[in-house]
Amino acid sequence: MSAVLSAAPAAAAEAVAHFSARLTFETDVSDVHADLHAAAEGLIVVDSRSEESWKQGHIPGAVHLPTDQIAERALGLIRTDATVVTYCWGPGCNGATRAALAFARLGYRVKEMIGGYEYWVREGFTVRTATGLLARPADPLTTPVSAVSCGC
Repeated sequence: MSAVLSAAPAAAAEAVAHFSARLTFETDVSDVHADLHAAAEGLIVVDSRSEESWKQGHIPGAVHLPTDQIAERALGLIRTDATVVTYCWGPGCNGATRAALAFARLGYRVKEMIGGYEYWVREGFTVRTATGLLARPADPLTTPVSAVSCGC
């Protein structure tokens, strides 16, 4: 008996709908990095973590707006015609999901950055800390260490 096939795979049309929907709700750190580097118009990256976490390190150019402050402060900080990308710590945290939901409830177009801050750092991208910019070596378990992107 196959563990993989213990639940039958979806029909192709259902798979297209499912995976297309996921891409409308999610983005990854590599795509966010590329868009920030290219200064993509209308993209706002929001760090939804605490003040302490923000100070520990954050994505350069991100706006700091903790999840519990989005409902009261977002409209004063973030253009309503922007596409908001939320992030939190990483895959073990659903803070970015909660932040994306809060933005959606306010009428924003929003995506969640899967992988969060953890994968941003693990891919070797620059972060801003209290002492300045910092980049760590790329983690070979998450990205090719000798290439700009994984090519996926």
